[in-house]
Amino acid sequence: MEQHTLYELNEYVRQIIALNLPAPVWVSCEIYQLNLSRGHRYLSLVQKAEGRDDIIAQSDAVLWQGKFRKLERKLSHNLRHLLCEGTAVLLQVRVDFNERYGLKLVVEDIDLTYTMGQLEQQRRATLERLKQEQLLARNRNTLLPLVPQRLAVISSPTAAGLEDFVRQLEQNEYGYRYQVKVFPAAMQGSNAPAEIARQIQHISSLTRSYDAIVIARGGGARLDLAAFDDYELCVTAARCPLPVLTGIGHEIDEVLLDLVAHTALKTPTAVAEFLIDRAARLESQLVEAGHALSRLTQRQFSQQRLQLERWAEVLPLLAARKLQHQAQQIGQLQHMIPPAARQHLRLQQQQLQQFEQILHLLSPEATLKRGYTLTTVNGQPATSAKAAQTGATLTTRFKDGTVKSKVQ
Repeated sequence: MEQHTLYELNEYVRQIIALNLPAPVWVSCEIYQLNLSRGHRYLSLVQKAEGRDDIIAQSDAVLWQGKFRKLERKLSHNLRHLLCEGTAVLLQVRVDFNERYGLKLVVEDIDLTYTMGQLEQQRRATLERLKQEQLLARNRNTLLPLVPQRLAVISSPTAAGLEDFVRQLEQNEYGYRYQVKVFPAAMQGSNAPAEIARQIQHISSLTRSYDAIVIARGGGARLDLAAFDDYELCVTAARCPLPVLTGIGHEIDEVLLDLVAHTALKTPTAVAEFLIDRAARLESQLVEAGHALSRLTQRQFSQQRLQLERWAEVLPLLAARKLQHQAQQIGQLQHMIPPAARQHLRLQQQQLQQFEQILHLLSPEATLKRGYTLTTVNGQPATSAKAAQTGATLTTRFKDGTVKSKVQ
């Protein structure tokens, strides 16, 4: 049986790799882990199954400090933000196998356009998903107060954009006062989306304490803004019960967080100017309304004064005319009352005479003269036979005298 030492086997493997892969090759993969030591970048690269998170291939790689500096000069500051966990990259690697340390990939070059393309493809997919879930206009429908002054600001405490934002508010020419509370969060890197979303959720539980949420960040390259295209972050902002204002520090590019926010502006300073202008416009409208009200009041006073002056001129004439009319009526009544009074007296005298005649006809004397009698029992008129009991004394009155009788 043929036998080899481990060193001999590894040397054989190295020779095969050197013969078959003598030149660097381009490899598409995802950065799974990244460690920094003495300026060198040690990477764990993976390939995941399409549409799933299952890892189907994995390898270690290294980007030496010298090569990193060369690539940094070539790619500018984008390189630092490109090399982060979870980023899809296209690397030119040289396959290196060492008998002692085993296989590793040495990074020679990086294709920035590939990563940008992957981010754009992912961005479009996220945008389509947000559209289907009808989240783009949801936060825009929340009510932004006429003058938002209680502001919850999510930003990095050391961000220059935050400092500009606060300074712009504090030094506004109108003297408006704003209450600013900073909720710290990373503004770039793999942790940024989760930290910002957590702060939005925390502020949402304090809805009555704030008028709006401001997400402020300084300027940066396109890769710096990848965190603001995160789906979960966009969903959290869209569903926030408070209006979300963004000033992420970009002049050209538009991140998805801008699309789901209530109001998107280019920079934190622009957000501050927006808030100040909003208050200034309202103040201007109130001042103009005050002037309009003053003008209307003066116009009303002038009209009422003219009306009063007219009435002052007309009232004496009306009073004189009224008095003259009343005097005429009194004169007419003076002529009418005596005849009417005499006529009334005559009518009353006639009625009295008629009543006297009636009373005379109905008197007992007149009744007796007509042949009737009046009988009383014990001084009371006898109106029925029951009153004439046996032994009772009846007094019967005639027209010419009275007769007493006793009932048997």
